Amino acid sequence: MAPVAPVPTNRELPSKESAIFKSILKFYEHKQYRKGLKNAEQILKKFPEHGETLVMKGLFLSHVDRKEEAHEFIKKGLKNDLRSHICWHVYGLLHRGDKNYDEAIKCYINALKFDKENVQIIRDLSLLQIQMRNYEGFVDSRYQLFKLRAAQRMNWVSLAIAYHLLGKLDTAEKILTSFEETLKDGNTFDFEQSEMMLYRNMIIEETGDFQRALDDLEANEKKILDKLTYREINARLLVKLGRISDAEQVYRGLLKLNPDCTAYLKEITEEVLPKWLELHAELASQYPRSAVIARVPLAHISGDDFKSKVDVVLRSNLRKGVPSLFVSLKDIYRASPEKAQIIEDLVLSYLESMEERNSFPLQFPTTVMWVLYFLAQHFDLKRNPTRALEYINRAIEHTPTLVELYMMKARIYKHAGDLDEAVTTINFGRELDLQDRFINSKCTKYMLRAGQVERAEQTITLFTKAESPDPLGDLVDMQCIWFAYESASAYNRAKRYGRALKHLHQIDRHFSDIYDDQFDFHSYSPRKGTLRSYVELVRLEDRLRDQPFYTRAALSAAKLYVKLWELKEAGPSEAEKKAQEDAQNLSSSELKKAQRKARKAELQAAEKSNTPSGTPDKNAQTIQPAQKKGVQAAPVDEDPEGNKLTDPSVDYLNEARKFLKPVNDMSPLNFEAWILSALVNVKRSKFILAIRALLRAKALSPQPDAQVLRAELSFYKAYKAAIANSSVSPAVVEVIESTLPEIYPSSLLSGSTDVPGHIREFWKQSVAAGRDSPRAAVIVAKELKLIEDEAAAKKILDAEEKKWVLQPAGGWDTLKSTVELQVGSSTFVYELSNFSSCLLGGS
Repeated sequence: MAPVAPVPTNRELPSKESAIFKSILKFYEHKQYRKGLKNAEQILKKFPEHGETLVMKGLFLSHVDRKEEAHEFIKKGLKNDLRSHICWHVYGLLHRGDKNYDEAIKCYINALKFDKENVQIIRDLSLLQIQMRNYEGFVDSRYQLFKLRAAQRMNWVSLAIAYHLLGKLDTAEKILTSFEETLKDGNTFDFEQSEMMLYRNMIIEETGDFQRALDDLEANEKKILDKLTYREINARLLVKLGRISDAEQVYRGLLKLNPDCTAYLKEITEEVLPKWLELHAELASQYPRSAVIARVPLAHISGDDFKSKVDVVLRSNLRKGVPSLFVSLKDIYRASPEKAQIIEDLVLSYLESMEERNSFPLQFPTTVMWVLYFLAQHFDLKRNPTRALEYINRAIEHTPTLVELYMMKARIYKHAGDLDEAVTTINFGRELDLQDRFINSKCTKYMLRAGQVERAEQTITLFTKAESPDPLGDLVDMQCIWFAYESASAYNRAKRYGRALKHLHQIDRHFSDIYDDQFDFHSYSPRKGTLRSYVELVRLEDRLRDQPFYTRAALSAAKLYVKLWELKEAGPSEAEKKAQEDAQNLSSSELKKAQRKARKAELQAAEKSNTPSGTPDKNAQTIQPAQKKGVQAAPVDEDPEGNKLTDPSVDYLNEARKFLKPVNDMSPLNFEAWILSALVNVKRSKFILAIRALLRAKALSPQPDAQVLRAELSFYKAYKAAIANSSVSPAVVEVIESTLPEIYPSSLLSGSTDVPGHIREFWKQSVAAGRDSPRAAVIVAKELKLIEDEAAAKKILDAEEKKWVLQPAGGWDTLKSTVELQVGSSTFVYELSNFSSCLLGGS
């Protein structure tokens, strides 16, 4: 065993320097880093090897953006005094600042070896443990603090939270009950005590003992200050106990406070459905101005009853000019085509009455415009662009200054596939109200989807800080995720893959920052008493990457990395080879001239695509570095095109795996993520992981699916090739062979059916079951084309063309995603939904 290092003789400072060192610690607490640095240097002039002063100097340097020097001084100080808890604590603080939490925890544990009862170190350790979700360690640290400072409320509730998150609910409840017993009885109660009782009730409810939770809640009614929360919990517990009539009375009381709360009405609707109509009539007479109460029963009635009630809702909202009327009824459209037809007939009859007989009761001058606006939305949802455009044009002719009408018209053009016209329309509406941030953002999104990236960037920066040196950088600071995602999609379509990946990685960093931002709440919430909200925050952060924005960005990044891998495997195209040969034959001066010419043409094309009219957008802000004196210059991006991310040395498939893993873990029901995981692992020759992902995808799609078929064929061909090359271990083969019957039909495994036959049988079953679609047809046809069965591929596509009236822009042989749809005398260009996700970029 190595001897323990002795305490250095030079640790103790003379009284003068010792006083200066204590002032250094106070300077750090008060965030006066430069004063602290000056005092540390004063000590080091006399004692240059004093370890604790060296680490404090390093800590101050880390807070004035001198990270490299900070690491050097702290390591040197720690080396000079390995038995100092201050040195280890400061080293942990440095790692914590770098968000290297695992190393910080190790440093704090070492610090506690030399000062086991240091409250500050134990507290800092506990914060890191809950941040890393080390619940066992968190319980131990909070218990130590509880023993050292048992008189503090925060230590009691923090220990209860630790046991609660660990899953030991009974222990957490006992701790809170014991603390409540130590409080003095009285008639005054504070917010922290009230919240603590609600938190304890939450723990009891989570044990499943709803009767005891209800008894506890009612016993502490006078002590609970948040009466609204009390009543909501009371009603919820009554419902769980099956006491529906009692719950109804509580919800009625809550409706008096807020008759437009959908959650209250939903509880009554679900639990008292047999007498809902009677109850609704009573509530409607009680709260005649509640739009929610008038709308909720529409989902539960049909026929003439539905027609009479929806007629009242439509008339009232159309007279008032409520723009969100159609959106509030959209769920009815999805649930019942019959009800949608009733709504269409009613609104058309309103229009006829107003135009021919002028008999719509209490008609206002704008009522006809709102009716036309509603009909445009209605026919747009039914994907009838001709009629939708007819009604929206009439509405604009009636009121040409209403921004919402231009937004609706642009949406119709977008759904019809004419993105350029959509941009022109919504930009005209934006210029009607330059103070409207919402339409400015919508216009930006339309521009990005039309490929007008630079124009979109100029438009979105109208609402960033005017004095900012980097307007687009402000969007990053504000974590504007939708803009980053739409920009990535636009760059991806333009085949500027590096820039697309930069934006997708930016979204990933946003979610990492959001996760890290919870750190401050680990100490703030228990101190302020917001215990229930804190537990909800911790649970929210645990499923943070289940959010739709992250899922979309992660899947897009994974597809893009797979696309880069496929391009790398395919090698340069014939055109690229020829260009390389031509470049080799040019002299250096000719090569530079050709490069300048190509760059100029590229810039002209970009400018033309960003401003179709050839003139710059009026009111658009030019993105330039700040020129004002005293304004900090914008940070320089050393890799604006993202070339480092697309460098051939990057392991594309491993990067795709990194993006897919959180989605598979947090969103296990995401079908597309499992399909992508299967394809990525097939290409990585990780057959066990691939077959696991394939089984999960099949479980989520009980009916045969074209994407599953593509993943199955990819696995089957790669696995058989690996077997032929003897590159799979016998243990892996044994596992896979036992699983194959769960995925493939016995005819294919036995050899009685070949791969083309299997594909044709799949398509035959899909057509018979009505599961064929243009998207599925293209996937199946591509698989047939890959095995050189072009006749079968063309037969499938021709059949789909007749069924769906579709014709690709370049002919079926190109298998492109763009198709033309004939509607009456008009032709609209559509893109097959998620086509790139089916083929992962291949065409």
